[in-house]
Amino acid sequence: MESVGSRRKTEGGRGRRRALRVSRLLGVLGAGALLLSAPAPDGHRTVPAAGSQPAFPAVNYVVAVDESASLAAEDMKAEKAAAARIALGDVSATSNVTVFGFAAAESDGQSAVDPVCPRTALDAAGRESIGACVGRLRGRGKSEGTGTDFPAAIRQGVHELSNDTDESVPRVLFLLTDGVLDVTDSPKYGAASHREEEGERQLKQALKDAADQRVQIWPLGFGPAPDKAQLDRMAAGGYQKGCVELPSARPKARKVSGAKDVGPMLEQAFAAAHCLRYQRGDSKRPPATLEVAISPLATVGSIVVDKGDPKVTISYIDPLGHRVPASGTYEKSRFELAGAGDNVEALKIVDPVPGIWKVKAEAPDGHRSLPVGVSVLWQGELRGSITMDPPSPEPGRRTTVTMRLQTREGYEIADPKDYAGLRVSGELTGEGFAAVPLRLTDDGDGADRTAGDGAFTGSARIPRSAAGALKVSGTLTASGLRADTRSESGRVAPGVPAVTAALSLPEADVHPGDRITGSLAVHNNTDTPHTLRLSVTDLAPGLLSLTPAEIVVKPGESARPRVTVEVAEADAFGGRLDNGGLRLGGVATVVDTTDGDRPLVRSSLPVRVTPEPGLWTLYWWAFLLAAGLAVLAGVAVMTWLRQRRTRRDPFGLVLQLVSDQGEVLSRHPAGHGTKQWYEFAVVEPHRSPRIERRANGPFAVRRSPEGGAVLRTRGSGLTRLPARGQVPLLDSLSLSLGEDTRPGRRTGGKPGGGPGGKRGFRARSGPVPGRTAPAGTDSGSDGTPTTPTGGQGGDSAYDMYR
Repeated sequence: MESVGSRRKTEGGRGRRRALRVSRLLGVLGAGALLLSAPAPDGHRTVPAAGSQPAFPAVNYVVAVDESASLAAEDMKAEKAAAARIALGDVSATSNVTVFGFAAAESDGQSAVDPVCPRTALDAAGRESIGACVGRLRGRGKSEGTGTDFPAAIRQGVHELSNDTDESVPRVLFLLTDGVLDVTDSPKYGAASHREEEGERQLKQALKDAADQRVQIWPLGFGPAPDKAQLDRMAAGGYQKGCVELPSARPKARKVSGAKDVGPMLEQAFAAAHCLRYQRGDSKRPPATLEVAISPLATVGSIVVDKGDPKVTISYIDPLGHRVPASGTYEKSRFELAGAGDNVEALKIVDPVPGIWKVKAEAPDGHRSLPVGVSVLWQGELRGSITMDPPSPEPGRRTTVTMRLQTREGYEIADPKDYAGLRVSGELTGEGFAAVPLRLTDDGDGADRTAGDGAFTGSARIPRSAAGALKVSGTLTASGLRADTRSESGRVAPGVPAVTAALSLPEADVHPGDRITGSLAVHNNTDTPHTLRLSVTDLAPGLLSLTPAEIVVKPGESARPRVTVEVAEADAFGGRLDNGGLRLGGVATVVDTTDGDRPLVRSSLPVRVTPEPGLWTLYWWAFLLAAGLAVLAGVAVMTWLRQRRTRRDPFGLVLQLVSDQGEVLSRHPAGHGTKQWYEFAVVEPHRSPRIERRANGPFAVRRSPEGGAVLRTRGSGLTRLPARGQVPLLDSLSLSLGEDTRPGRRTGGKPGGGPGGKRGFRARSGPVPGRTAPAGTDSGSDGTPTTPTGGQGGDSAYDMYR
């Protein structure tokens, strides 16, 4: 216990034959029996395990498959696929199923109904027995009766389902047909001229019997032109009360327009009849990775994969990136796979990790032509936290009631898709007045501030006759979600309350281990001290803590003590934060213990917890700066290397052969070198000496960064060749540099070969810089001594490079 103003410490803190597909339908129905009846094992995620009782009530159902001649072979194939997906989508632990085919009895010895699988409990053994018995399903030939006797099929379904005396278990008849009643060849319907009329009369009576026996009828129409009016009539003629009191759970007929619609359409019908929620995923040809989302509300689900080809193999990866097993347990989820060797398989999961699941489909060559589709059927649990503001209103004042949607763990839900079809009802009760209904909406009108944020809000005026205790309650109802009722108690405030309080906390995005600091404005109107207790409710213990736990307000005191919300460490959230963060749905509560725990504050905590930022998030600017510096450094290095190569590139050097008397015997412009070395040889050194480029020649030259060039002589190493000098090359021959021909370079005098320095480089004899021209030489027009070289056109070796 602490006083106002004192120093406080904070507390630590989810085809072949019809028989083959129907066997997949029914054989997998038992996949969830053992799965759902066992509690989820211990693990590391903070997801509550399912209880030891079945997670959801069973559903007893019959699948009646039309085998009449009015259905084409392709339609019959679609029926088989549909039946398989019904079975694979069942998530109940104790469901029972019966299967039969039907057509019409058109002569003695024929039967309209062909019993295939008797009522079977869907445990592991039952699943195996169904897989064998559905093999007796067959298409009807003329000798077996090819009409369509709906009255017989419905009577048989009602008979199978009414054997169970437990009326709390829903009874569902799935009727897979084209919706065309045909008893014109059935003698049991009387004279031929009256059979159609009698058939309609008996159908009407069969539907009435179904309604009396609480049997829902869900027709699924196949074929190019199913009789939709007849299908609607049969859906409306059976029992109308669904698994919940919502329009979405009321039986209705559905039409399948093509083979691609079979799975999705039937799964939607099955989900509605079984109070499941349905989410369709990707469809791609293998090899491919498909995705499907599982809601954070899901407590049990079935990922259904229509492979199209049994050779396709499937692996499942949860939203945390873990490849999950086909059976057994992983962390707090439990898995059981069914139908792995068939065209359709399903992985049932208790307590699935919420988020985007990846389904990896692989197939050998020759088995990749058909698309693989994925979907999920699930049931879940939705909770709400309810608040009344103010929690202790005065008679005649309005109070605002808010019910926020939560998962089982107390995390808020803001995605409207997760609670589509939800109905929220509320009521205000108390002493001294009749119950007042509350209209709670999430439409952004009236008291509701924001539409679609998962907070259903309404307001009511406290009757002036109210005295004493108050109570607001709210009930959440949705198909596929277990209903939840929450209530909040308060008291009518006296004329002058003993203590008033107002909590102020900022909205915040925080990381595990962070703290949020706010204040609690309090005023004591009495002459006695009051002790206030602070706590967090409607949230899994330990995720948030409010400190100090108690505050003592002295007589007459007004103060604003600091309060702190401390967020648990990352381990408390398991892997949930890896999906991008969580919005916690807790409620900060302050009660006056001195005044009989009278509530002073009931306020939602606006806290969103996100993963601890990584190095990039924290230091992105440093990474970008370092990258920029690295680029600049790279550019500088490249520039230096380029300049270094340019400084040593021999291109543009003019190599001159000089006699002992200083006469230039030939000139040769160097080209680009090999690894910066221009290799050459001297040919006809004693007759008409000239330089020729030659790979692996005895001589090589390159520029020197200090000016001039460097001569490499085989066997003699490197020799510096100055810009205005010469070095010995062979007996009686030396090497010097002429005018550099590269732009911006000048290593000697003016270029030879014409007045004004015109580039021609026709070889002329002349003195080497630093020597005196021998007697008898002529001077060119530019004053440079020029003497024709002897021999066979000594300038030709240069001219070839011009």
